[in-house]
Amino acid sequence: MASPRVHSAPRRAVSAASVWAIARRQHGVVSRAQLLELGLHPQAIKHRVAKGRLHRIRRSVYVVGRPELTRRGGWMAAVLACGPGALLSHASAAALWGIVPTRTRAPAEATIDVSVPRSVRPRLDGVHVHRRALADVERTLSDGIPVTMPARTLIDVSVRLRPAEIEAAVNAADKRDLIDPGSLSAALEGYRGQRGVAALRAVLDRRTFRLTDSELERRFLRLVRRAGLPMPETGRYLNGFKVDFHWPALGLVVETDGLRYHRTPAQQARDRERDQAHARAGMTTLRFTHEQIRFEPDQVARTLAAVVRGSETRASGAG
Repeated sequence: MASPRVHSAPRRAVSAASVWAIARRQHGVVSRAQLLELGLHPQAIKHRVAKGRLHRIRRSVYVVGRPELTRRGGWMAAVLACGPGALLSHASAAALWGIVPTRTRAPAEATIDVSVPRSVRPRLDGVHVHRRALADVERTLSDGIPVTMPARTLIDVSVRLRPAEIEAAVNAADKRDLIDPGSLSAALEGYRGQRGVAALRAVLDRRTFRLTDSELERRFLRLVRRAGLPMPETGRYLNGFKVDFHWPALGLVVETDGLRYHRTPAQQARDRERDQAHARAGMTTLRFTHEQIRFEPDQVARTLAAVVRGSETRASGAG
């Protein structure tokens, strides 16, 4: 007696659910290789394309369902089309991380940067392919898209950015908690000699610049004289805190910070507490970084001079 025939769930329905599951993770796109791995026959793929269930967007890459493609979908499609080991990089990676302003052009019009292994030579319209070897520690996923790590991305984009733009990118990465300047500076040690590193380090070295206490005081007091201020008291305690420079007659306190970029939450809270204590006592607090005192002395002197003029104006009005 023949054994009863077992009826399994329709292959088509199971495959459709699997396709949609992948598409949801990949911003609406799937590759031909992924469809074949799910068990779809090549003829089944052709059938779905003919019926409008799949829309070919790049070589061997399809949009599932509606043909609309988001910016992230465009990035994901480019990575999939470049094959195994490909990942978003350079300006496109920076845009994904949100550390360099995105272009105003539509995704279909913008060139997408993709890095691939040296052995791969894809040629795709609208894709700038970078053939190079990247270590595993330089690779990650962001929103499901294979992409270069923030440190690698900052090095790559620094090749073509101006110093002010590099600084903005580093600031953005810090604000987004992707990588702080101290960690980035340490990471650069592993990239000596590579393009982009020198420009990036120049910005980091300047912005994390710190004068010695004696050199800071000498430089700052020269700016005080230029601004026409009397000599301040130094290293005094005021409102429960030790202050760097204090002008009792002007009700002015100046504090100097060694690092422009990154202070711990505890340090930031302490700074707020300090400034608020001085404000309750009716005093003005100014903060300058060591970098500003060293590299932007004119701006510091102008700010100090403006404070003097404001103080004299208030004094004459009160009289």
